[in-house]
Amino acid sequence: MTRDPRFDILFEPVRIGPVTAPNRFWQVPHCTGMGNLHPRTLAAMRGVKAEGGWGVVNTEYCSIHPSSDDTHAPYASLWDAGDVRNMAAMTAAVHAQGALAGVELWHGGQRSSNALTREAPLAPDSMMVERNPWQSQRMDRQDIRALRDWHRAAALRAISAGFDIVYVYAAHTYLVTQFLDPSSNRRDDDYGKDAEARARLYLELLEDTREAIGDRAALATRIEVYDETGAGREERSALLARAATFVDVFDVTVPDYGHEMGSSRFVKEATLESHVAHVKALTGKPVVSVGRFTSPETMLSQVRRGILDFVGAARPSIADPFLPAKIRDGRMDEIRECIGCNICYAHDWLGVPIRCTQNPTMGEEWRRGWHPERVPAVTGRADPVLVVGAGPAGLEAALTLGRRGVPVLLAEAGNEPGGRVTLESRLPGLLEWARVRDWRVHMLGKLANVEFYPASTMDRGAVLDTGVRHVLVATGSLWRGDGRGRSHPAGVAGFADPRTLTPDRILRGERPAGPVVIFDDEEYHIAAGLAELLATEGLEVTYVTPGKVVAEWSIFTTEQPRLQARLMELGVRIVTSTAVTGLGPGVAELTCGFTGRVSEVACAGFVPVTSREPTDGLWLALQDAGLATLERVGDARAPGLIAHAVHDGHRAARAHLAPPGTLEVRRERVVIE
Repeated sequence: MTRDPRFDILFEPVRIGPVTAPNRFWQVPHCTGMGNLHPRTLAAMRGVKAEGGWGVVNTEYCSIHPSSDDTHAPYASLWDAGDVRNMAAMTAAVHAQGALAGVELWHGGQRSSNALTREAPLAPDSMMVERNPWQSQRMDRQDIRALRDWHRAAALRAISAGFDIVYVYAAHTYLVTQFLDPSSNRRDDDYGKDAEARARLYLELLEDTREAIGDRAALATRIEVYDETGAGREERSALLARAATFVDVFDVTVPDYGHEMGSSRFVKEATLESHVAHVKALTGKPVVSVGRFTSPETMLSQVRRGILDFVGAARPSIADPFLPAKIRDGRMDEIRECIGCNICYAHDWLGVPIRCTQNPTMGEEWRRGWHPERVPAVTGRADPVLVVGAGPAGLEAALTLGRRGVPVLLAEAGNEPGGRVTLESRLPGLLEWARVRDWRVHMLGKLANVEFYPASTMDRGAVLDTGVRHVLVATGSLWRGDGRGRSHPAGVAGFADPRTLTPDRILRGERPAGPVVIFDDEEYHIAAGLAELLATEGLEVTYVTPGKVVAEWSIFTTEQPRLQARLMELGVRIVTSTAVTGLGPGVAELTCGFTGRVSEVACAGFVPVTSREPTDGLWLALQDAGLATLERVGDARAPGLIAHAVHDGHRAARAHLAPPGTLEVRRERVVIE
């Protein structure tokens, strides 16, 4: 295929101070859950992105000193020569593909509690650190001088590690931002008494870094275009103009991380434009920003209209590391678009390497040797495989097997593919989640060796009638109606009531009577989405959860505050730290998780969102059928996130007929010699 020449501008080299980016695709610094704990995992992942055409590939936040310790979240570091060696593995992987490597030097200030290093946190004032009951040390001039020395030393180590771009990080409420922002900097000295004083440390770090790196690397800065309150636009614009004296490229954003990193449920593509459009004219320097860009047309528009010089991306580069290459090669229909679920970010919060709902190979590049665009072909003639179920696991398994050259029969009981993806994308704001289905269906259409059979219910006899001896059962799961879950492991007999409807039934079109009680014992997004759906349809809704807040796990995906606000705006009654323990005539019985106090709430319809039952009956029925391969995959094996189902389908497809010794899962850990 040939590229549409309109997109040629995206592949022009762009000069950034002393270095030149090969194109306009800029993977911005983003968390990985890898950091200094998993340097090989990190280097392999960043190298794959460079291979996929990202012209600039950056690290995550990179600590300059032990006083900037974000444990338990993994972070990169440049404290010493050992860190230099580890980071050099990343730059080597990026350079091998002809891309530039950038590092985001970071000090967390009062947001770093330093739980591992036990260093005193540092900040403009002595304030509470994040998530822990202790405070930071108020920085004096000696502390500020030390900080500048640490930052300069880290910049020099970055050069030794081979980085081409060095960031001064002044965003996301970390230390430099704490000095810049009047709400956190209440000092009355030359580092805080007025706007000029608040900007002093930032400008000093820029000058120090410029002097340290010279013309060996470009100087970038990540900075917000106004302060944390949403005010101070003129003051910040004046600062950006001054900073341009030192800076080669501006990476600009907004203080609201829930906007910058917002899920697709609430934030759509390219919504930062009105906030950052002035920076290029203001500074006269190249500008990069993000917007969860998934459309090549949007990317092109941002550059052609002079909003941005570089298309910045974190999540789109995770969902499809080869996004630039696909635009370059005229394969835009093959772009695996980010769905904005923020499962990547959630796992960094959990302290583990990131993963992706759309891209099951993310984080597995070194550990399992997986590549997002290449799978090993089956050696010799492959017998056909029957995949039963065309949900996320079945679609991914069929696609990966098909790419390996295996003949595949994909049978689906319903009239259309997608399974739970189709259902969940019907919830308010989740339409983009259907991309998980749509991309796989589209790619399957390119494979002559995969046949799709909708409306094909498969029982033991039907499977055996096909004559296929390799079977993957991807029949999914169903939400339980008996209340079994964290709060009630044995279930609640009283939930067997005509008022009870499971989430599956609602998403297929059934509706409860009102007032309706939704019991969220799972604590992710389904119950909150159902509450919003039913409330917008005019039903009186009470949302009950043992959690402390609505959809507590969605804290990890940045959605929780907006989900709770949405339900409150819709008039949903929210009852936390409470379980539904029974149903009585016209009421639901509620029990407080702390006091055991029992109360009642009106209930004409009841929706338990507690746990799911694997639909594994076909797998059980085939146990004695003498098949060469019989495996459960996805939710039929262990119900989880959509990301789990996709990953498991991919795993099973790669494992099928794999040569011995090729399925090793490697570990990175300290080994005492």
